[in-house]
Amino acid sequence: MDSFWILILIGLCIGTIGTLIGAGGGFILVPLLLVFHPEFDPGTVTAISMAVVAANSISGTSAYMYNKKVDYKAGLIFAVCTIPGSILGVMTSKSMEKGTFDVAFSVILIGLAIFLFVKGGKAKPQGKVVVEHQGWTHRKLIDRSGTVHEYSYDWRKGTFLSVVVGYLSPILGIGGGIIHVPAMVEWLRFPVHIATATSHFILAIMASATVITHYVDGSYASAEVQHLVLWLIIGIIPGAQIGARLSHKIQGKAIIRSLAVCLCVVGIRILFGAM
Repeated sequence: MDSFWILILIGLCIGTIGTLIGAGGGFILVPLLLVFHPEFDPGTVTAISMAVVAANSISGTSAYMYNKKVDYKAGLIFAVCTIPGSILGVMTSKSMEKGTFDVAFSVILIGLAIFLFVKGGKAKPQGKVVVEHQGWTHRKLIDRSGTVHEYSYDWRKGTFLSVVVGYLSPILGIGGGIIHVPAMVEWLRFPVHIATATSHFILAIMASATVITHYVDGSYASAEVQHLVLWLIIGIIPGAQIGARLSHKIQGKAIIRSLAVCLCVVGIRILFGAM
């Protein structure tokens, strides 16, 4: 896995798939690191993954911003709420034993897979009563293609969700989008493509804060870690642009159900490896 060509290819795939679903790509990289680098402790695994997630989300967000699919108001509020949790999550990841980390990660992957497959990631259209719900935030966005996205969401639920995501993301090294996107679609009733774009915007801010915390802690001091991060990011950047371009051509339901199957397989593989 450590060949720079293989790392670039992995980065390209992570960037494309992660941006396509607004998930950052950590859910792909973490299992690979657990399998090919069992000597890495949880803190190192999450540090590498979050550096990749940060690069992916920044690159992907630039493309989503160009296509006018980012809800900046929701994104900024939710991103601010993730930062305190992400700093605490980094500290927690440092003290976790590897066996505990593997089991926790696999159980969450399998649980998310079941949820995503059942729900399918397809939000129900909001009726006029829901859109005009008192106390909720109403939004109307027109993307670059001219498509109108009108919806409302409960900002209190959104801020609570973001605090939880901020804490879990650095612990598991998965970026948080894999939790944020389905929750924004199913719980907050965001349109799928706005949810993926806004999730990436949130990830860009949250992951950057997490990477800074890891850097201060010395998690990137190793030459081996620097090698992995460098070549993965070189593949990530163009991959994220490809994923953003594909996002409006593929149905959200098909994307998320395919993702659910992959998550379940990976989760079971890691769980059996930890037992």
